[in-house]
Amino acid sequence: MKKLLLHLSTVAPAKVGFIATTVFLALMGLFQASAIAQDPVFSQFYAMPLQLNPAFAGSANAPRVGLAYRNQWTGFNSAYRTYAACYEQRFDRLNSGIGFNLEGDNAGDGIFITNRFSGAYAYRLKVNELISLKLGVELGIHQVNLNWDKLLFPDQIDDVNGFVYNTAEIRPDITNRTELDISSGLLISSNKFYFGIGLKHLNTPSQSILRLKNNLVPGLPIRYTFHGGTEWIIKKGNKTQERSFVSPNFLFVAQGPYKQLNVGAYASLGQVFAGTWLRHTFQNADAAILLAGFRAGSLKIGISYDATISKLSNNAGGTFEITLGYDFQNKKRLDINDCTGMFQ
Repeated sequence: MKKLLLHLSTVAPAKVGFIATTVFLALMGLFQASAIAQDPVFSQFYAMPLQLNPAFAGSANAPRVGLAYRNQWTGFNSAYRTYAACYEQRFDRLNSGIGFNLEGDNAGDGIFITNRFSGAYAYRLKVNELISLKLGVELGIHQVNLNWDKLLFPDQIDDVNGFVYNTAEIRPDITNRTELDISSGLLISSNKFYFGIGLKHLNTPSQSILRLKNNLVPGLPIRYTFHGGTEWIIKKGNKTQERSFVSPNFLFVAQGPYKQLNVGAYASLGQVFAGTWLRHTFQNADAAILLAGFRAGSLKIGISYDATISKLSNNAGGTFEITLGYDFQNKKRLDINDCTGMFQ
């Protein structure tokens, strides 16, 4: 690293920004390919509930499709981009729901790509007239791919012309890996509150590519997710008008050494909704999340911005996210034992 910094100090100033950014992306790709990684977590977590907890499968009141796009840390030239799509449907007669989730994570502008595809099943058990319990299981595949040809190394740097030399680094024999991925979760809900626990990657699938000794490289750590909230009704809805409510909520995620806590509220005022959360990483306050959106019939669109408030704010920039949801039939009255309106 010291050698790299000495090289950068002698390169033409106009090229320093480009080279520093490219080297950062290369090192980031190598780090993610060889060390413990962290799943992306959407700021609009309500829009991609299966990514949060498989017990949400079939939680929508009608068959539903969801799409999401996240561009994280725009100041680092497409450092992280995440795409996701999901489908879910409930079967009331069977007290069950199914869902399918597709997710792609692009780190370092294509240097390191992660793809996940899974199917989820959830069973709803009525505890009493006020409380219901849902148990969910998820099976899928987890694939990682390292684009070695996009990596740039310090020994390729020319003091004047930038990256012009061939590297002496040895290309690994394997640059992609596909593994089985198993997850589970539970969701407790009533007309007053909801609380859920999601356990992702129970079998800790391996995603290592650059490894020196097999026994020293752990698999993808289990991701523990705890989420919950309540719902305050402002105005009841009917067949022609959406109801209005405010939903204070929290989201806690722990995976390996990484932890984050989102605390805030979601407000739905007829066809318009908004929200705000504070994301904290337990080492520092990370970002303030601002959300705005609208629904028109079966269509729901949300746009959010994560304003970075940590020490990265001067360089990393913010994070943009857009989500789209579509119900394939008119909404029915919400389940009397369900206060998860923000997930609908």
